[in-house]
Formats: sequence, structure tokens, C-alpha cells
Amino acid sequence: MQFSSRLPIAVHTLLVIEVFKDQYKITSDFIASSVGVNSVIIRNILGQLKVAGLIEVAAGVGGAHLKKMPAEITLLDVFRAVEADEPLFHIHEQPNPNCPVGRNINNILDDKIKHLKQTMENELKAVTLDDLLKNFV
Repeated sequence: MQFSSRLPIAVHTLLVIEVFKDQYKITSDFIASSVGVNSVIIRNILGQLKVAGLIEVAAGVGGAHLKKMPAEITLLDVFRAVEADEPLFHIHEQPNPNCPVGRNINNILDDKIKHLKQTMENELKAVTLDDLLKNFV
């Protein structure tokens, strides 16, 4: 199973915005050159981050800027900004009701999956953009 690359791309985007804020105009092309993806992907990510209130984007000469301090932006904020509000795992919708496993699988896994999601969210909430910035030399 592979998860979406939107979270790492969004985090990379935010780090580029912060690290280079005083040196360059932060455009989608500039960010894309660091991330190694097409600038259209970056523009989509920037749009999602803007809607979430994490950045502002000034068209033309302005570029992108963080709207919050890096210590106020958690990985959970970024995750929620760029990932659809879908279940963490998709359980098959039509298990065989005549099978004892099929009949009970959703009930058996439901609480476990909720716990996994909550654990993941707690871990994402514990890491800020500032924590990640401290890793740069």
C-alpha cells in the first residue's frame, strides 16, 4: 500500500517558503524546482494550503508566505489541508454475510482502525514545521 505524496510535497513546499523567504520570490516554479515536480502540482498544493489558512499567495511580484509562525503549523494541519477527509483504510463494502469472518470483519476492525487513525493524528500533531526547520544546517 502506498500513501499519497501530497503530505511530503506540502511539507517540502512550506519548508522552501520559510527557508528562502528573505532570499527569493517564492513562486510555484521556484518551489517545483526544489521538490522536483511539475509546477502545476505545486500550484494545486499552494491552493490547498491557502484555503487551510497556512499560507498567503500574492499574485505577481509577491510570491508565497506563511500566515503563521512555523511553530504554530503542525504536520496534522498540513495533512488536513492536503488530504481528502477519507477513511485511513478502505474496508471492503460487501463482505459475505454468510461467512462468520465476512459477517464480523467490519465490526472487528472498526475500533482498531479508529485507534490507528487517532494515533497517527496525535503523532502528526506533535511535530511542527519549526521542528523540521531545526534539522537544517
